[in-house]
Amino acid sequence: MASHRRPKQPSRARVTVLTTAAAAAVVLSANAANAAPSEKLTKDEVKAKVDKLYEEAEQATEKLDGAKDKQQKLQKEISTIQDNVARGQEDLNKLRDSLGSLATAQYRSGGIDPSVQLFLSSDPDDYLDKASTLDQLSSQQVEALKKIQDKQRELAQERAEASDKLKDLSATRTELAKQKSAVQGKLADAQKLLNTLTAKEKAALDAEQAQAASRASSRVDLGNTGSASGRAASAFAAAQSVIGSPYVYGASGPSSFDCSGLTSWAYAQAGVTIPRTSEAQANAGTRIYSESDLKVGDLVIFYGDYHHVGLYAGNGQVLHAPHTGAVVRYEAMSDMTFEFGVRI
Repeated sequence: MASHRRPKQPSRARVTVLTTAAAAAVVLSANAANAAPSEKLTKDEVKAKVDKLYEEAEQATEKLDGAKDKQQKLQKEISTIQDNVARGQEDLNKLRDSLGSLATAQYRSGGIDPSVQLFLSSDPDDYLDKASTLDQLSSQQVEALKKIQDKQRELAQERAEASDKLKDLSATRTELAKQKSAVQGKLADAQKLLNTLTAKEKAALDAEQAQAASRASSRVDLGNTGSASGRAASAFAAAQSVIGSPYVYGASGPSSFDCSGLTSWAYAQAGVTIPRTSEAQANAGTRIYSESDLKVGDLVIFYGDYHHVGLYAGNGQVLHAPHTGAVVRYEAMSDMTFEFGVRI
């Protein structure tokens, strides 16, 4: 006799798992249907995207360097102003003490003149505005009171200046954090792309870069520095001494560099101070617009926003710190967009 018992129903948990798995399968199937036949980028496509990210990172790096430089200058200026205010306050206190001594002397000689009582007040301006009272003051007292007024105005101006610079410093620190985050974000994106390459593809990219650097180096006439000035030749020699040092954003030597960090460090070794950023270095000397007029050691500015700089190495080559993942090396200027040279 056939059984009329109802079949056992699957548990609620089992139904949920099966339903979820089925939905996921549908989504995966749809994605697969809409996907391109091959989504993996080629080695050259990865290189192009990574190079673009490195360029964007360097743009942010130069802004980061500029914010750092401004922060350091503001901190020095604020410190100087605060020192001046402290000294000025001491001078003001001495002036007030001298007025107190004058008042004491008048008291001993027959009581304090009503006008002298003002000398110890906190608002001498109010008193001097009363011309009739001035007639009661001796020339010595007037002179002392005016010195106090001048010193009070001077201190008020310096305190206001310090306050403005402190606000500027706060804004600069905010900009510093923003640019640092931008650099780190671009570098992280570049690393993710590089991680999609196989070990063989990475090795091939490294080999291509090494060959390009070797070709550039072979084109440099290392003895051709006679046309350079003494300072430019010294700066170029300093840069040559650190070939192979790694690019590190925000670094200015002596063991790692970014692009403007290398050029500013090299010229510092020659006893010449130039600005820290590539944009500022673009205005640090005489501009040379023809590549044929460049001399070894001249600064070479690249790209429309001047975000990259190197040292001219002769024969169409530049010695520079290229980007993260690279080292200080020679490279053909034709690999970048040349704007002009700068002769320091």
